[in-house]
Amino acid sequence: MSYVKSVLQPGENVRFSTDIHWMVYLPGLLLLVLAVAVYVVQRSLGMTGAGATFLQVLAAIMLAGAAILLFIGWFKRWTTEVAVTDKRIIYKRGFISRYTIEMHLDKVESVDVDQTILGRVFGYGDILVHGTGATLEPLRNIESPIELRNHVTAA
Repeated sequence: MSYVKSVLQPGENVRFSTDIHWMVYLPGLLLLVLAVAVYVVQRSLGMTGAGATFLQVLAAIMLAGAAILLFIGWFKRWTTEVAVTDKRIIYKRGFISRYTIEMHLDKVESVDVDQTILGRVFGYGDILVHGTGATLEPLRNIESPIELRNHVTAA
């Protein structure tokens, strides 16, 4: 059961739910492509000896690094939940050590969306919710940030 579903109050419904954008996989994917390129170049040049061994070890190290980065991106995405209910905003991250923020919608003053050019093209951005007396920490790389903002401000 997801965290959001486990903390819903009686009569409270989820209006919008989103994740961290798939762009968290990009560093791992780029390193994976680089590792494959190094390996393919080494093979296509027909290198032998110490130079070939060095490039193979380098490709293997980059492959291991890519696997670690991809796992970290998957884990971050899997353990983060963002939802807007008809009463509040809920943000949760973490697995064993859990960090949660909740803000009632009637306490929200404004919602800022910060999108880069890539964020506009691929549909992700950072969100900052300003409330009376408090501000949520920036929610980074959120998928569909404009839609999330619209659900918060429409309440």
